[in-house]
Amino acid sequence: MPDLSQIVKAYDVRGVVPDQWDESLSELFGAAFARVTGAGAIVVGHDMRPSSPGLARAFARGAASLGVDVTEIGLCSTDQLYFASGHLGLPGAMFTASHNPAQYNGIKMCRAGAAPIGQDSGLAEIRALVEEWAATGAPEPAADPGTITQRDVLADYAAHLRSLVDLTGIRPLKVVVDAGNGMGGHTVPTVFEGLPLELDALYFELDGTFPHHEANPLDPKNIVDLQERVKETGADIGLAFDGDADRCFVVDGRGEPVSPSAITALVAARELAKHQGGTVIHNCITSWSVPEVVKENGGTPVRTRVGHSFIKAEMARTGAIFGGEHSAHYYFRDFWNADTGMLAALHVLAALGGQDRPLSDLVAQYDRYAASGEINSTVDDQAGRMAAVKAAYEGREGVELDELDGLTVTAADWWFNLRPSNTEPLLRLNVEARDAETVAGVRDEVLSLVRA
Repeated sequence: MPDLSQIVKAYDVRGVVPDQWDESLSELFGAAFARVTGAGAIVVGHDMRPSSPGLARAFARGAASLGVDVTEIGLCSTDQLYFASGHLGLPGAMFTASHNPAQYNGIKMCRAGAAPIGQDSGLAEIRALVEEWAATGAPEPAADPGTITQRDVLADYAAHLRSLVDLTGIRPLKVVVDAGNGMGGHTVPTVFEGLPLELDALYFELDGTFPHHEANPLDPKNIVDLQERVKETGADIGLAFDGDADRCFVVDGRGEPVSPSAITALVAARELAKHQGGTVIHNCITSWSVPEVVKENGGTPVRTRVGHSFIKAEMARTGAIFGGEHSAHYYFRDFWNADTGMLAALHVLAALGGQDRPLSDLVAQYDRYAASGEINSTVDDQAGRMAAVKAAYEGREGVELDELDGLTVTAADWWFNLRPSNTEPLLRLNVEARDAETVAGVRDEVLSLVRA
């Protein structure tokens, strides 16, 4: 019996192939997805990992066996699958393990209109059915099985994104893109085609073994090649995508990383110019700059927990126009509340190309504070260390505590957030302050408590 507790996570399915799951299990997931969504038709896509085509086709067979018609869109980015789900009005399944190593694969699932499926919105039921069928055998096939057909939506996806951001009048820009051998190598050429951009393509060959570096641009070592190429060539901007190309990381013309909080603030200002008075969602680890910029541009900032399910739920609840996270996930109402790094990248290119200053000057107004970045500490007792930190700050004058997500401690000139990892024995610390010296002081004080 497969141990599904190891592969069914809070928001998706993810594990090592074939050790933890394989095509026979994927077929059961397809049938369970069909049963839980109750849909007459679904859409399925996959990334460039060696195991992805077989897993995706097995899932399609499982759904079709219960009478569901399946549209296969083949190779795609995760946000391209969300586009297909929204555009076609169908539940969708994306086969990817994002930035995980080559031996991993997974499934990100959504209902029609790219509405997320997580533990509380269908994933627990899907898991229960797969466990039942793995023990007793696959469900009885429908008398009239569904069809499996192919459809290419890449051009439609690109056209939709281009309809949301006007790049026609921008100055010519030299852009380096590091696709990390992931799906950005598939989507970027079509999305950028015909724009006044000189594209310098790094690692666009689709290769799920990731021969050059991990496709995780949040780890500084994975953007070194991009930084060097931008500086060598005098490019205006560098963009790095993760393995399934739903996240985008930005490097300025000096080769310096631009914080995702600054990108969130920049895109928020642009979206508020289009949707005046709108609500913008940001998680509790984004910079103070984000709510400040939102208010300055006539919008309403709403703070939420970290994680796409919380962001998407708040966007649906509030009718928000945009949401951003410190992890370079960007969510748009105009994109079915789903995350798309590509649309965020187009906004940055439009902002940069619409004026004459370098990107470092442009983003300075959105990057107002010093920050530590995320610092991980391995601990034996997450709850005990969290309690020790809370006790140290509780009752301290001029300090406020909240536990929206982990522990956030806020003072006049600084704040920090400490939260436990859901999957590892780690505590994650983020500190922000008005200057680097204060960041260092707060960081060291908190880490002395965490690592005591």
